[in-house]
Amino acid sequence: MLKKIVAIGPESTGKSTLCEMLAQHYRTAWVPEYAREFLLKRGPGTPYSLADLDTIARGQLDGEDKYALSLLNNADFAPFLSSDLKEKLLFIDTDMYVMKVWGEYVFDQCPPYVLEQIVQRKYDLYLLCNVDLPWVRDELREYPDLETRQQLYYIYKDIMVNQKVPWVDISGGPEERLERAIAGVEKYALGR
Repeated sequence: MLKKIVAIGPESTGKSTLCEMLAQHYRTAWVPEYAREFLLKRGPGTPYSLADLDTIARGQLDGEDKYALSLLNNADFAPFLSSDLKEKLLFIDTDMYVMKVWGEYVFDQCPPYVLEQIVQRKYDLYLLCNVDLPWVRDELREYPDLETRQQLYYIYKDIMVNQKVPWVDISGGPEERLERAIAGVEKYALGR
């Protein structure tokens, strides 16, 4: 059985790092954020549109499906898989809630495909990454001010409170975040 755990939250909150650390801890795979790949190919600073968000959402889910299928078939990940788990774990950096927040925050609307996928896709745990890490500049990040990041965090928190999948607030330094995430995975995804 495959358990899917998603890291969500505003930019520069350690989602990718957390997914990578969790995948290493559990000796499994993680799905990178497709938006980063898409936007880097177009060139940093190139304006994007609502239609681009639809394309990014589809690319994100294609990647998720590819990793899930490979993991279920032990295809590309066999040397890394932990043999002591009955469930296989897949850590996912970003899902359609992130695409919804992005679309509504930037364009005041969300691509219909994203809303359809929010209803259809099922996950086992959300890890909501808090904004208590320092913002790190890179060529794709748009919101360096803490006020905007906090506003976005509370939008995500409201989504988490109003949906049915268990979720854990992830805060603190990198090691504390990893510990909180592992505790959440053990409790909610693995039932230990």
